[in-house]
Amino acid sequence: MKDIIKNAKRIVIKFGTNALSADDGDLSLSRLYSFLEDIAALHRRGKEILVVTSGAVGVGRRILGLTQEDEGVSLKQACAAVGQTSLMKIYEDGFKRLGITAAQVLLTEDDFANRARYLSLRDTLSQLLELNCIAVINQNDTVSTNELRGYKDKGVKVCFGDNDKLSALVASGLDADLLCIMSDVEGLYNGDPRKDKNAQLISRIKGVTEEVEALGFCASSRGRGGMKTKLEAAKVVTRAGAAMVIAYGKRHGAVGAVFGPEFKGTLFEPVENLSGKKLWLAYATNVTGGVRVNAGAEKALCEKGSSLLPAGITAVEGEFEAGDAVYISDESGKEFARGLANYSSKDCRKIAGLKSAEIAKKLGFKNYDEAVHRDNIVLL
Repeated sequence: MKDIIKNAKRIVIKFGTNALSADDGDLSLSRLYSFLEDIAALHRRGKEILVVTSGAVGVGRRILGLTQEDEGVSLKQACAAVGQTSLMKIYEDGFKRLGITAAQVLLTEDDFANRARYLSLRDTLSQLLELNCIAVINQNDTVSTNELRGYKDKGVKVCFGDNDKLSALVASGLDADLLCIMSDVEGLYNGDPRKDKNAQLISRIKGVTEEVEALGFCASSRGRGGMKTKLEAAKVVTRAGAAMVIAYGKRHGAVGAVFGPEFKGTLFEPVENLSGKKLWLAYATNVTGGVRVNAGAEKALCEKGSSLLPAGITAVEGEFEAGDAVYISDESGKEFARGLANYSSKDCRKIAGLKSAEIAKKLGFKNYDEAVHRDNIVLL
């Protein structure tokens, strides 16, 4: 377990709002500076570090004299605009004193949903690593509202969930060896440690199963994530062939402790190594529609790696064009795969349930026999 952490070369470190906040809700400068010192020490050892940080909204709220009770998406966006400059200034000055150049990167969901932008982002971050810089990455809350409205699920735009998913997409997209999430809990427990004194820390997990997902609980008052979004992040990272750690971050030197002999937390082991394209398709894309399929089609996709033929489609949901990413759900509506559609939602509705030989007669043309080709399908 310790060797996996010790041998990690490229590392993404994510600081949640609670890891950066003092008990009164203010940014804990002394703790943050201790994190920067820990990161600088890792940097001197030849580690490649990227930082994903929360906290801009909270910093802006304090500067403007607002309280937690002051709500509204536009107000939070204004807080983010005020707080982001101050937050980045702290990172910039702190790293500069330690001999490191920091770079600011603000991202939205669309930077991952659009594959061309996704690949461009990957190139930029890779170049920053080659230049020996540390990228400080945050959700661009000023223009992106999904995260501020709260985490949502299938069939809508991806939102980052207190930067947990953002950090996972960065780690997987940059071929990182390790994602380290600094939180206000020591790791994943078999219960909620804030409510159950007998809850036990789980030190090592291989595979985020349904049983593991059931251990997720809600976010705290300041954060927007919680264990649920951290487990979602673990799915992404481990399927990309990397490891992930959840560790307690509300103490000085917490980052250094992860890489020291006294590490205490939860390690999620790598379980797969999806190709870059399939990883993007599974986790980095926004979907606006999809299809439901019958049991026979589900079995063919899951057990045989088959393509999805029109005959297996029982319903078409939402709107999409040919070439768009779509979700594929079973008869109950549970999503189990994603793929790139060969036909638009309008055309899919016309050919749903038909044999491939009947496509041309129904549409007046036939570009493909398959609704979704197996090379463009990834199982979730």
